[in-house]
Amino acid sequence: MILAIDTATRWLGLALHDGTAVIAETGWRCLNNHTIELAPAIGSMLRHGGIAAADLDGIAVAIGPGSYTGLRVGLAEAKGLSLANGTPLLGVPTLDIVAASFGPLPDKLAIIAEAGRSRIVAALYEWVNGRGWQAEDRPVVATWQEFLAGLDGRITFASEITPEAAKQIRAAGKRFQVVSAADSVRRAGYLADIGWQRLRKGQTDDAASLAPIYLKDPTGK
Repeated sequence: MILAIDTATRWLGLALHDGTAVIAETGWRCLNNHTIELAPAIGSMLRHGGIAAADLDGIAVAIGPGSYTGLRVGLAEAKGLSLANGTPLLGVPTLDIVAASFGPLPDKLAIIAEAGRSRIVAALYEWVNGRGWQAEDRPVVATWQEFLAGLDGRITFASEITPEAAKQIRAAGKRFQVVSAADSVRRAGYLADIGWQRLRKGQTDDAASLAPIYLKDPTGK
């Protein structure tokens, strides 16, 4: 059984995956209450799943990009569980989780996460046969105006997109489209699925050294 933990942004997601199916999943907008809400939610999910933390086969955790506080809280919890019980840890980039929820499209995918101060974290993905959606490059931090100015062609946008941002996207290009709100949810079930696939391949991370992906030094230096 794998436990998935995603606190990368104001969206908090958890899931349990038994290797064949997602047996439990929850997600909600917790704003900046990750520290208060995460541990009790994990305890509740494990109880509903009828499993103890010590019996987990792996822990998948979103490692960013994302908010500094959210990433620290989620990774600290995942590391604590991993080190306390000798459970393999699997770090997964935040934007990859959303990309994994889509099948093949004729367009490129633009996956977005909030970065605060009217900025976003964004990356373009391209479908590769046999490998699924692969990021073309590292994510960037930009304003919507800056990001949209550098795009061309058919692009589908997904994830953390406000109504105001959706208007900007549609106004910027006739070949741009935005998926529905439901399709934009960053589901922890996909994080768990990615984690399970990596666990089967032995692609685990060192719990002591695994670090969040920050695109900007959190100290501001």
